[in-house]
Amino acid sequence: MTFSAETPPVRIIRGLSEIADAYDAVLCDVWGVVHNGDASFPAACDALARFRAKGGAVVLITNAPRPGADVALQLVDLGVPRAAYDALITSGDVTVEMVRAHGAAPVHHIGPERDLNLFEEAAAGGVAPRLTDLAGADYVLCTGLFDDDVETVDDYRDTLARMRARSLPFICANPDLVVHRGDKLIYCAGALAQAYEAIGGDVVCAGKPFPPIYKDALTLAEKAAGRPIDRARVLVIGDAMRTDIAGAVDQGLDSLFVSSGIHRHELPTLRDHHGLFARAGLWPTAAIHDLVW
Repeated sequence: MTFSAETPPVRIIRGLSEIADAYDAVLCDVWGVVHNGDASFPAACDALARFRAKGGAVVLITNAPRPGADVALQLVDLGVPRAAYDALITSGDVTVEMVRAHGAAPVHHIGPERDLNLFEEAAAGGVAPRLTDLAGADYVLCTGLFDDDVETVDDYRDTLARMRARSLPFICANPDLVVHRGDKLIYCAGALAQAYEAIGGDVVCAGKPFPPIYKDALTLAEKAAGRPIDRARVLVIGDAMRTDIAGAVDQGLDSLFVSSGIHRHELPTLRDHHGLFARAGLWPTAAIHDLVW
């Protein structure tokens, strides 16, 4: 494969062990890298555990729109061993701080009932937000679709239009557009945020690729390591160009792209990755098919 002078080469590796010695900390995506929503990927979990055994710190960094404590329990259910990571930070954790900043202002929630504990977490820090219908809301918080097994963005066109008519701010608790649940593709809150922005709506996103979650993740990595960590020795691992790789590039951090995740249908083979990177205008430091040691 040839590269233009403007295009940085992307190293293709077979295992994390090939580059592990260059890093003291890993910030690793969860869905699509460590599990698929139905079960964990044992080889990926083993790779992270081996990195930790060599003295590295691992922080899982996920756009899950729920508090980290809840996601940690989900990881247990999915078979992700605790030895695979030191700490966990979620988009939901960042969203809680955003909700607290709005105080008791009435908010309309778009998303499944399982995400309502996010508001309970926000209330634990002081003033409780008041959940209301769309007509009575000062802002909207979206954690996902109400029923992501059957709904699509088209089911929300009228709701988004009514929000835009009132110029309601929209907090997106999960910037992901889609994820795979097993082999099924489902829409996330980011898809609704994108549609709202397209009609002129005001959107604020928690999670990747935005800076606050990386700041928190790096703080957790240094706490786990017990010392400051040079940013040049931090590796971001993820499978999504617009969140994982974009976030790493924006933060000036090295990244490892996992091609078997969300972009797998765009990449018949890992050697076809160059077109994907060129279309996104983003080049990770290295690429791998599955996360393995």
